[in-house]
This record gives sequence, structure tokens and C-alpha cells, in this order.
Amino acid sequence: MDRSDKPRVVLGVSGGIAAYKACELLRRLTESGHDVRVVPTGSALRFVGEPTWAALSGNPVTTGVWEDVHEVPHVRIGQEADLVVVAPATADTLARAAHGLADDLLTNTLLTARCPVVFAPAMHTEMWEHPATAENVATLRRRGAVVIEPAVGRLTGEDTGKGRLPDPGEIFEVCRRLLARRAASGRDLAGRHVVVSAGGTREPLDPVRFLGNRSSGRQGYALARTAVARGARVTLVAANTSLPDPAGADVVPVGTAVQLREAVLKAAKDADAVVMAAAVADFRPARYAHGKIKKREGREPEPVALVRNPDVLAELSAARPRPGQVVVGFAAETDDVLANGRAKLARKGCDLLVVNEVGEDRTFGAEENEAVILGAGGGETPVPHGPKEALADTVWDRVVHMLNAG
Repeated sequence: MDRSDKPRVVLGVSGGIAAYKACELLRRLTESGHDVRVVPTGSALRFVGEPTWAALSGNPVTTGVWEDVHEVPHVRIGQEADLVVVAPATADTLARAAHGLADDLLTNTLLTARCPVVFAPAMHTEMWEHPATAENVATLRRRGAVVIEPAVGRLTGEDTGKGRLPDPGEIFEVCRRLLARRAASGRDLAGRHVVVSAGGTREPLDPVRFLGNRSSGRQGYALARTAVARGARVTLVAANTSLPDPAGADVVPVGTAVQLREAVLKAAKDADAVVMAAAVADFRPARYAHGKIKKREGREPEPVALVRNPDVLAELSAARPRPGQVVVGFAAETDDVLANGRAKLARKGCDLLVVNEVGEDRTFGAEENEAVILGAGGGETPVPHGPKEALADTVWDRVVHMLNAG
């Protein structure tokens, strides 16, 4: 691909200890066919030097407005970009961007950019939670920028909390989806809050064993990522997944069906849409053994009595904690897929039901999926075999249509 045909990405790097992680993001962007121009702040260069950015990007690094003045870099870089991503974005950078300051090349670039802009914050928890930072983030989001929720984990020194730079691979996924959406319908979920459940619940039998299922959470995570790219504020209720947190989503980890119910109902109170992609156990053991259940020689094990778990999808559909809320369910079927799906749709009372056929070697844990989206009004939308993100985007297309119609 000729350089002129490549999507043009500006990678802004501000002065935080997480600046070194931007090298991995830069590598992913360049290796996937993007033409990347790195614009570091003066503070960022104290963490990672100019030669590193130039070598990894294959482009010269301009650090000030007085360099290559004949090219007017403070205007041209932003004007020509298809995407600007700032990673890490410090509290200082967020503040200067929110207030429209233009005292260095990066802030000039942000003011002249007319493309999607992504901020990946990284700072100490106290700085992220400070009212000034919260207001700056709200201002940037209101103007259409994507401000990714920072991750929770180890910070500098011995500190731990929210403020860690999200995984570079997840930031890359947000960038990739934003570039894809720019060619499609754009940020049609901007200003919306959506809740997605993902993974599979586990119902403990004893301290060692549990009843579970094969769900990996990949489809729910694809729904979360695509919703972020389309501008939504996303709450992801994740049950027993081993996937990295999707950048931009507020992740709530849960274990059991009861815990998932509590988390989903709490998040749904102000949600415009709830998509229940998690595989929620229908039953749980009636009795929990506080010690490991032992195998007794010459004796058969006692039967495991089961009780019903709460039906979260049906409860949500009936309660609708917010007027006009759209509720989407998922149904994994092994036979009579559409007939069973239609019956479940009527029984649950949701607006849409995504039905797919599952089996030992199908759907669970795979990167691809195929399904039929059933509507409460009788419509059907087949989604052919393909990436789970394609199915996710089709689900959001239907949700957006219903939200706008309401």
C-alpha cells in the first residue's frame, strides 16, 4: 500500500510514566497498515526519546511549532489526520485539551483536528477522581471525543487503583473500530449509556467445584468494543472471563448468576439499552458444601439438588427501569433454533433476541459467529458467518434504530 493510501493516525504522547507503553500501540498501528505521525510533548521525551518514535513510525518526529515552519505543522498535522489518539493522556493534557489551550504542538493538533479523537488517560487514582479532571473529561466527551476509562491495577510505586493505562492492544481495537465506523454510520451511540453482560456464570458446589458453561465472553466483549467505538458509555458486566478489559468500558466483574443480576440491575437504572450476551446459569446447587465433597469408597455420591436462578432477562424486560429502554437477549440453541428462539422471545418479553446454534465445536470460544436477530414485532435479521464484531455492529444497528424511533 502506498503511504498516501494509508489511514493517517496522529499518536500524541504526553508526559507520564506509561509513555513507554505507547511504543506497543505504535507498533500495532504501523503493522496494521496505518501511517502514524508521533507528536510527543516535551515531558514525554523525558521518558521515551525522539529516535525511538521516529524508528518505530518511519516518520520524522516534530516536537514543536517552530520546527519545519514552512510546512505549518501546528495546522497541517491535525487537518490531515483520519484519527488522533493521545496515549497516555495525563491530567494536564486533558485539562489543556478541555480548555482549548494551544501552547505546544500536541494541543495545536487537537484544536485543528476534525477527525475522531481518542484520549487514553493514565494517572494516579486521586488525580482521575478529582472534580476538575471529572469535569474536563465530561467536557471532552460532550464535544464528541472518546475518553477511555482507565484500567484498575498497579500504578507507580506501591500504589494500586484506577488510573492505569489500558492495555495497548485494547486501545488499538478502539482506534481500529473508530476508523471503521468513520466509513460507516459514525458515532450513532454518542450520549447513550449501554450495559452489556458477557461470559458465563459459575455456581459453586463446594470450595473446589462449580456448575458452569463454555461461554468465553468474546461476543459480549465484541459488543462492548463496538459500542465504545460508536460513542456510547459502556458498562460491561463480565462473568468469569480471561479476556483483557475492553478499553473504554467500565468493567464490573461477577461470578454467579445472583451477582450478575445485582450488577446488571444496578447499571440498568440509567441505561438506554441492555444487551444480555452472558450465558447465565438457569440453576444452582441447593446446598453449598463448605468442605470439599469427598469420594467415599463403596458409596455412590449423593444427588445434587438444584434450585432455579433468577431470570435476569425476563425481569429486566418486565421492569424497564428507564422509559424507552431497549432490552436484547441471547439464546444459544442446539436444535429447532428459530422455533425455540421465537418461543423464548415471547416468554422473556425482550425487544430483540439474538439466536445462534451452539455445540462443542461451534460458537463458544471462537472468533466468529453467525446468528439470526429476532424482533418482538416479527422481523428477522440473518447475520452470516463472520467476525463477532460484525454481529455486534448489526445488533447495535437494530438498537440504534429502535432508540431513534422511540
